[in-house]
Order: sequence, then C-alpha cells, then structure tokens
Amino acid sequence: MYRTHDCNSLRKTDIGKQVTLAGWVHVLRDHGGVIFIDLRDRAGLTQVVFRPEENAEVAKEARSLGSEDVIEISGRVAARVPGTENPKLATGDIEVIPNRLQILNRADALPFPIDAEIHNEDLRMTYRYYDLRRPRLARNLRVRHRVAKATRDYLDSQGYIEVETPILSKSTPEGARDFLVPSRLAPGKFYALPQAPQQYKQLLMVAGVEKYFQIARCFRDEDLRADRQPEFTQIDIEASFVTPDDIFGVTEGMLRAIFKAARDIDIKAPFDRLTYREAINRYGSDKPDRRFGVQLVDISDDFRSSGFKVFRGALDAGGVVKAINAKGFAGITTGQIEELTETAKLFGAKGLAFIKVENREWKSPIVKFFSDAEKAALQSKLKIEEGDLILFGADKWETACEVLGRTRLRVAEIQDLHGKAAKGQSGSDWDFLWVTDFPLMQWSAEENKWNAVHHPFTRPKAADVALFDAKKFGEIRAEAYDVVLNGVEIGGGSIRIHEPELQEKMFEALGVSTEDRQSLFGHLLRALRLGAPPHGGIALGLDRLVMLICGEDTIRDVMAFPKNNRGLDLMTQSPADVDPRQLRELSIRLASEKRLEGRAPSRP
Repeated sequence: MYRTHDCNSLRKTDIGKQVTLAGWVHVLRDHGGVIFIDLRDRAGLTQVVFRPEENAEVAKEARSLGSEDVIEISGRVAARVPGTENPKLATGDIEVIPNRLQILNRADALPFPIDAEIHNEDLRMTYRYYDLRRPRLARNLRVRHRVAKATRDYLDSQGYIEVETPILSKSTPEGARDFLVPSRLAPGKFYALPQAPQQYKQLLMVAGVEKYFQIARCFRDEDLRADRQPEFTQIDIEASFVTPDDIFGVTEGMLRAIFKAARDIDIKAPFDRLTYREAINRYGSDKPDRRFGVQLVDISDDFRSSGFKVFRGALDAGGVVKAINAKGFAGITTGQIEELTETAKLFGAKGLAFIKVENREWKSPIVKFFSDAEKAALQSKLKIEEGDLILFGADKWETACEVLGRTRLRVAEIQDLHGKAAKGQSGSDWDFLWVTDFPLMQWSAEENKWNAVHHPFTRPKAADVALFDAKKFGEIRAEAYDVVLNGVEIGGGSIRIHEPELQEKMFEALGVSTEDRQSLFGHLLRALRLGAPPHGGIALGLDRLVMLICGEDTIRDVMAFPKNNRGLDLMTQSPADVDPRQLRELSIRLASEKRLEGRAPSRP
C-alpha cells in the first residue's frame, strides 16, 4: 500500500494516527537541520516534518530530496506547533512526523517552477504532462470532469440516451475545412473527420431514437485563436417532436445543473431572449456582452436635415446614424482615440466621429455643424453628463452597427468594464441570453451565391417559407438560435428541415446542383423520404463553457493535451513526417517528391 490517506484528508481528529502518504515534493525548506516538506498529490498538500531527534537517518535522507521528487512516507500525525497553523490549508492544523521515507523516483532539472506563472506557452506545451501538475490546471481538469458528468446525469434524467457516431465519415461542405483521412482499402478515396455529428444525429431522429445526446469529438481545419482548436468537444443534443421552446428548456436545465455541480452557483432561468436583429441593433453583435450596458442608440431621425455632411450623406443613401455613450471616458488619450479609429476602419467605417464632454464643454470638431435641436436630441437620448465620451457610426445599418459594436467592446477592454462586471461569485455575474431568428442565408459577393448562415438543414420560419418562391432569400429568417454567456457564444442550434420538398428548395436556393445533392447528401435525402419526424437540437462547446466556468482566457488551459496557436503539438512533435512506405500503401505521393522527379539530373 502506497498510502492510507491522500494529502488533503488529515485533520485534528487524526492526531496520533500512523499514516502513509505518497506524492510529489512540492516545497522543501531546511530550517537548521529540521526539514519541512509540503507533500502534494492531486487532492492537496500535507506538511511533513523531518526532525533529526525523531529519526536522524530519515532526516538525513530527506536533505537529498529535490522539488518534484516522488516519495512515500510513513509516520505519526501530530498537531502543529501553536502559532504555526496555516488556515489557508485544509490540513493546516496538523503535520506528519515520518519514521520511514522511500524515494520512489527522482526528478531531473525542472523545465520551470511548478508554482510560477509561466508566460512561455510553447515551453508549457512541450512539457504538458508536467504543466498539468500545476494546481490551477489540475483544478480545471476536475471542473471539466464535473461538467461532463453533470451533463450526462441531467440529460439521462430527461430521457436522453448517449449514442456514439462515426469519427471516419464523408467530406461534405458544412462551413469549415475538413481534415481528410486517406483510405488504404479504397485507393484515391478519403474519409473526413466530422466537423460535427450533424447529419448522423438527424439520421438518428429518422431511426426513432427521439432523444439523443453525445459528448462528441469534432474536427475542423481552420485558423486558430484563443477559443478555437483543430479538435474540440461539444455537447450535442437532438430530439424529435420539439419546438425551440423545448430545446431552450432542456438547455437551461442542463446549464443550471452544470453550474451547480461545477461552481455551486444557482443561475437564473429562463434566460432572456433577443432576436438577431434586436441584438445587432442594440449591441452591434449577435453575441452581446450586456454586463456593462452601453447600448447603441439610433439618432437617424434627429439628423435627417443635418448640416453635418457625413451624417446627412449616410442617411440620404439609406443608412443610419447611431451613437454610444462611453460613460466617464472623456479622459481618453489621443493614442486611444487613434486606436479606436483604426478599429472602426477595420470593420468598414471611413473614420470615427466623437465628442468629449469636459469642463461642461462638448469638445469635438463636428459639434459646430450641429443645430441646437440636434444637440438637445443627443443630450436627451444619450443622457450625456460631464466626463462622457460619445462615439458615432454613420453608414449602412449593418456597417454602422458592427463598427460601434466592435468599438463598444474595445472601450470596455480599455476601461476594464468586463472585469468590473464580473466581480463576485453569484449567479447574477453570469449573463445568459438566447439570440433567435437568425437570417437563413447570406449573400457572398466573392462566391456570387447564397450560403447558409448555419447549415443547409436549418428550417426557415413558417411565416417566411413563401419567400423561397419569391426568391427573397435575404429576408428569410431561420428557426435558429444561439445561447450566449457574457458575450461568448457557447452553443447554437436550430429546428431542422424534415420535409424532402422543403430541403430541395433550400438546396436550390444555395445553388447545390442535383448531382451534388445526391453525391453529398443522398443518404440524408433518402432518409427524409422514409418518414422523418419533426426534429431539432443544439450543440454547446464543452471546452468554451469550461473555460468560462474556470475563468480562463483560452480553451487550451481546460484541455489536457491541446495544440498551440499554430496547430502544433510540441510535446509529441506533431504533425510529423511519416515513413514513405506508409504513403505508398495509401497510394499517395507528395508534391515535393513529384517536383524532384521532374528535375533534370545535375551535371557531374
């Protein structure tokens, strides 16, 4: 037996007991011959004290120990010397006086201190198995486990059954680039790793499963960022004979169970709801962070006859004029104004007009163009006070909203409004929101075609189906919804198309040829003709959800073995070259080999 207790279980009631502990040397302190060691395992810390007068031989051996050596000790539980108790530790009232020490494994020179904040992420990723010993990351893995368990327990209680779907699948256009897997048994043909189990879960509805879920592994070959990895995990849910309200209810119940299990927090439900257009109009984003207010205000009607040509020109062209009030931000620096202006230009604006209110004066080069009535309208609608900063957007509705929405978020970052809004641990610090009624399709000028906003199986709202025949594709709303938490989209879903005729209309609008419909989606179209029930569902990003629950800034810190921001696994050095024999077995030749073969032989 390596241990009778873990390193977080001994208390005052255990004083006098003989125990055995095992773990890593977290900290070693030599106090004039008395050796203090904080022994660590995944449960916590226990102080171990080697006193020469108790056992000189064991104390001598303890002096040879180093950080992260793995040891086993046996000894007596004792009370700490009065005044040396540590209230920050659960085991802070006791210590163990060992009579036996066994060194199970010694650690070489460490790549970095276990208890330091390490900013070199590549170094951490190279030694990820060591990095995961750090208490914060170990805690994150435990939280992830509790989230997954709470998910399974809740959905099981609601009658959902977990069904695994294939990892080797078929490449179909679903928004992102597929990872392809060559087939040895079918030379020249490829499997694809699933971007999501979308088609399989719909086929399970045709199969009569009715209530399915899966904590599913998904793969997308796309550029990386803090909340994106080439392989990730989602909570996948699908049900038959449901409406959006049914999906909202089960999702809210599941999230309540998750937050209770992971953080002992009672979140409020039902969640608020905003339509896509309302969210864009008020916050400039379809995943709005509402914790710090600062809404977009439409002032178009007040400036239709304005002498300010920028506003008047945007309105005459059918656009809008909108503004936000960054309360108390008039002290913004010139450099910060320039940064905000560059942000605005990045998203389509020609510039960024502003007014600073300082010493009861509106300071801006544009104020001289405003009439008294226009100033009064601004004062009334924006509740302008001393110290405020007013920022304007004048353009097409979509552009003006996005520009101010992005500017709003950058202002919040500069003022640390996110941090101020997130202080505390109560359920009110978690702002959940449903965003509904997304557009079904969006026009791609680059491709000169309509594309599905979510995927081609999303159901249009019943009231908008007639717009297919009128070819007013841009006006069709989807029976689609996202769930947002503190400005982060944590999940999305829709009610699906279950009628073959409506699915054909959707493919026609998207420009998918009859041949492609059969070659790419023939299995699903055939299934819809064999009695498909009405169905719908949702998928939530497990990694992203755990990231928010743990208060981390990147999903890499809640995954055991992630790739770095370049898609590399520095620990195993992958992706890597493979043996040419393997490529030959797969009937694959690299382009570099072909180029070399085509070169003329060099002269002697």
